[in-house]
Amino acid sequence: MRKLKNSELGRLNVEAFKKTVKIPIIVVLDNIRSLNNIGSVFRTSDAFLIEKIYLCGITAKPPHKEIHKTALGATETVAWEYAKDALELVKKLKSEGVKVASIEQADNSTMLPDFNIKPNTKYAVVFGNEVKGVQQEVVSESDYCIEIPQFGTKHSLNISVSVGVVLWDLVKKFKY
Repeated sequence: MRKLKNSELGRLNVEAFKKTVKIPIIVVLDNIRSLNNIGSVFRTSDAFLIEKIYLCGITAKPPHKEIHKTALGATETVAWEYAKDALELVKKLKSEGVKVASIEQADNSTMLPDFNIKPNTKYAVVFGNEVKGVQQEVVSESDYCIEIPQFGTKHSLNISVSVGVVLWDLVKKFKY
């Protein structure tokens, strides 16, 4: 085996990325404190051709040096928008036919491996604050609550790790 050079990876340029058909997934970040987490979510969303990111509440917006540090230019490729109130955004998305899933530990949640996507359906996945999680009113308004199975003594993951796990699983279900 030989590691590939960057020139061999077949990466899209910004213009080609913007024209490429995206996976019908919207990421909603609600009250995320860490600028590094926000940048990581942009980078992961770029890697998986995610349609859009909404930044809500106290979540910082590009351009910002600390976001850029981990996003590595993904703030220029992934479509994003700021929405002050996550609950109002969720209501708006649902009125447009988007299915909303809060990523949270809750009673009657669906474990991520058991969650099945419906064809020709767009999904929004909501990730909450690093300490408090997704706001209860947003969880209550969601169509689904998806939980990442965890087996150790810690029952939480860093927000950027959670986004990577969830997006990878959902993208696999869309693509394969």
